[in-house]
Amino acid sequence: MESKDRVAGAVRVTVVGSVVNVLLSAVKLLAGVFGHSQAMLADGIHSLSDVATDVVVIYGVAAGSKPRDRDHAYGHGKFETLATTIIGVALLAVGIGIFYSAAHEIWQFFHGARIPTPTLFPLIMALVSVVSKEALARYTISSARKLGSSAMKANAWHHRSDALSSIGAGLGIAGAMYLGPGLRVLDPIAGIVVSALVVKVGFGVTRKGVRELAEASLDPAVETRILEIVSSVGGAVEPHNLRTRQIGNAIAVDLHIRVNPELTVAAGHAIATEVETRVRKEFGGESHVSVHVEPYKETARPAPLQQSRKRRRRGEDSGGR
Repeated sequence: MESKDRVAGAVRVTVVGSVVNVLLSAVKLLAGVFGHSQAMLADGIHSLSDVATDVVVIYGVAAGSKPRDRDHAYGHGKFETLATTIIGVALLAVGIGIFYSAAHEIWQFFHGARIPTPTLFPLIMALVSVVSKEALARYTISSARKLGSSAMKANAWHHRSDALSSIGAGLGIAGAMYLGPGLRVLDPIAGIVVSALVVKVGFGVTRKGVRELAEASLDPAVETRILEIVSSVGGAVEPHNLRTRQIGNAIAVDLHIRVNPELTVAAGHAIATEVETRVRKEFGGESHVSVHVEPYKETARPAPLQQSRKRRRRGEDSGGR
């Protein structure tokens, strides 16, 4: 997909989300204040944070989709990773804020403070929020898969965490309304449950973003698949020194292969090119693939793929010999 089409698609989906978030957060905050619901007020703040992350997504996808240039030989994909990380941190901050507010109200309740009974307004808004935010989450994650955007996937989870928080808020509000004065504390308790859900999602998104920024290797299953693809190329044996990382929506792969020492330079180059082509076919045309060619001894039997994996795990592979 062309970069401009990818950016246009991401902007379109995110703008739809922003409009929904602005409307929802405004009505939720009103429902929380005038409907006497701490849970709905916290939920409204959560929705408001979605508006800020929508802006981050648009910037991250636009910056990350820029083509390679002299100063960014591997492209600008890390900008999208940075946007993903910012969204995760925002989720953590929102979750902690909701927890503090709800915990404070619970503390006051058990020290004699009176919690007003929520009205029907926030309960209705909780139901509206669950339906609209889950629909928005599904729309966003479907588009994120088509566009290959990690930032949009993170934002989809932000939408879903809002739907989950609205479920918790709705249960707390209903309990506080219909189970009597002694159980009005269920409203802020629902806020505690909401905060736990938001923090869990935020931690997962942040961890993924930080791992990518720290140049963490790809999942072992992905690396195994890469070795299988390389070993399927005729003439390429003993793939080793495999190094991988994620760069936005693309991956980077560096590895060494061994070939028959009697081959011409052109023939060895052709094998390396075929390796690069097959890896890109599997993982996307934007993948960065670099293959170093080494000769193997004529008397040596090429190591099977299983041995190559074991050697890599033991760290016995060398840069060449």
